[in-house]
Amino acid sequence: MSLRLEWSNEQDRYEIEETLVGQLRLLLETVGQTEQVPNGEVALTFVDDEEIHRLNREFRDIDRPTDVLSFAMRESNGEEPDIVYQAQAQDEPEFEEMLGDIIISVPRAIAQSEDYGHSVERELGFLFVHGFLHLLGYDHQTPEEEAEMIGKQEAALQKIGLTR
Repeated sequence: MSLRLEWSNEQDRYEIEETLVGQLRLLLETVGQTEQVPNGEVALTFVDDEEIHRLNREFRDIDRPTDVLSFAMRESNGEEPDIVYQAQAQDEPEFEEMLGDIIISVPRAIAQSEDYGHSVERELGFLFVHGFLHLLGYDHQTPEEEAEMIGKQEAALQKIGLTR
């Protein structure tokens, strides 16, 4: 078992190349190892500003585009027991838990990469790790939480060589 990345591209502003997807898979494995999440599946969708604006308005009641959205599948509110899946037979593949969806606005990533003076690939990687950390339960409501998330994002990017 391992962490698996399923991705789709629903924008035409920037070509999503296999090398970028390879870097994102490596980031997923790196953060998964650091956070002790050895397996599961993440769905990543690249969209334009209009689509992320629509999703932000529909699901968060925020009427503006954003750079990344995360929708965790394993959020726990303490009211429902966790469902435990067990394989039926020895030769049956293990169930890969769906960790959630990450949606990235490619136009926002391009603009932010220009603002910060680094590559679009680095910005997409940063946003992807940010979204993945949200799927794992991290948040940035306080300065301490934000510093922790940024530190984890930067460490993962440094580890695979996506530096500024």
